[in-house]
Amino acid sequence: MKIEDTIQSKFTSPQRKAIVNIRFTSNFLGNFQSHFMSKFDLTMPQFNILRILRGAKGEINVNTVKERMIEKSPNTTRLMDKLIDKGFIIRSRCKEDRRVVFIKITENGLKLLSEIDKSELGTSLNNIELSDDEANMLSDLLDKVRLNFQ
Repeated sequence: MKIEDTIQSKFTSPQRKAIVNIRFTSNFLGNFQSHFMSKFDLTMPQFNILRILRGAKGEINVNTVKERMIEKSPNTTRLMDKLIDKGFIIRSRCKEDRRVVFIKITENGLKLLSEIDKSELGTSLNNIELSDDEANMLSDLLDKVRLNFQ
């Protein structure tokens, strides 16, 4: 359904329509993903942390994780504490500099991500029905939009 029909609004310009559509679609996807992750007792930021750690393939500095997060959060340490309590990550201090903290995904964390990836909805979270060209074009356009605000 088109955005103007969904929210029953007329737009003053195609650019305004695009901005509203980006925000609406982002919110729609966020709600969909949050509902799905709740079935695994995870929030989307926690899921994001686990995926970052899986991609790191080993120990990674906490600050690096914070930099790579999709949604920046001042509560990242608390999110990590909850993942530690659930047994999905482990934390260790640098021997040379005790102020530096490393984290690493556990085998249980990897199993959880594998379970999410294999689930029907998990598969749909990573795929949208766009051709490769359309997906690349969308990504390029979204990059261009962000550049306007930097």
